[in-house]
Amino acid sequence: MNRKYFLSLIPASLLINPLKNVASETSLVESPKKVKIPPYLLPGDTIGITCPAGYITQAEIDPSVIQMKSWGFNVVIGKTVGAKDFTFGGTDEERLTDLQQMLDDPTIKAIMCARGGYGAIRIIDQLDFNKFKSSPKWLIGFSDITILHCHINTNAHIASIHSKMCNSFPSDWALAEPIQIETINSIQQALKGEKMKYNTTYNTNNRIGIAEGELIGGNLRCIENLAGSKSEVQTDGKILFVEDTGEYLYSIDRMFYNLKRSGKLDNLKGLVIGGFKVKPDDAGAEFGKTLIDIVLEKVKGFEYPVCFDFPVGHQRANFALKCGVKHKLEVWEKGTKLEEV
Repeated sequence: MNRKYFLSLIPASLLINPLKNVASETSLVESPKKVKIPPYLLPGDTIGITCPAGYITQAEIDPSVIQMKSWGFNVVIGKTVGAKDFTFGGTDEERLTDLQQMLDDPTIKAIMCARGGYGAIRIIDQLDFNKFKSSPKWLIGFSDITILHCHINTNAHIASIHSKMCNSFPSDWALAEPIQIETINSIQQALKGEKMKYNTTYNTNNRIGIAEGELIGGNLRCIENLAGSKSEVQTDGKILFVEDTGEYLYSIDRMFYNLKRSGKLDNLKGLVIGGFKVKPDDAGAEFGKTLIDIVLEKVKGFEYPVCFDFPVGHQRANFALKCGVKHKLEVWEKGTKLEEV
């Protein structure tokens, strides 16, 4: 804020006492709140599996249960696994109760969401995070789980893990592609406290630069849907990553305009564009701009680094990212590096 303009707004009566003036100015500036890092997992710790969004069967999560046990963790399966209420993993009340019990249970050290889909927004306002705030634990997932990542980052200031979920674990590891194995192993690495570090190839449309800041983001549609709510993502001074799937280019353009018009792009430290599976334009209704065109148009005038094709999103190359944790983003001619600091 321009200081001269700021002082012009203060009543003359407050300028008589310099000390009162300083106190008044300071009270208008909210200091950033430090993010809490949940305890990293040790052998024998327990991971809970629940379905706050879409439906999934016990058989579909079995490969993930086997794998997480091989990492040395115990696994508790929530009542919503196998429960079904149309597209949801049980009724709103069942999903709410299941997640709430895992948030409150001190023996559960991490919560793996079984799958995405849709549904977290229907229960987010009924969840009680008081025990979670006093005894934080890792919440894991992506896609619709972006709702939970953004909500707890904004309101509880607790770190979480954006990553693949139970429905992405291969049933036969011998047949799994290397990238599938690497991304799933990145979940284990994040849970055990390893410093996450990723290098990607260079995209000629990248904008070169170096930035440090708290990492936050997720599914772009979910982030847009949270605008104006108490779960709204806070981006000032942060590195924002976004991804999406099944959207038309005009819809992606609209979502990026939402970020721009709401000021979410103004004070970023850096922008990371993950995977975007775009719906082909309808014949005769072509949008005329690419994803790259859309993004670069919205960040024109800002100087922070921007990278494309980062391995996160609805794709095989979807690595674990620690939301709320400070990272360093380096974008240069040889590639991109995102590193936890």
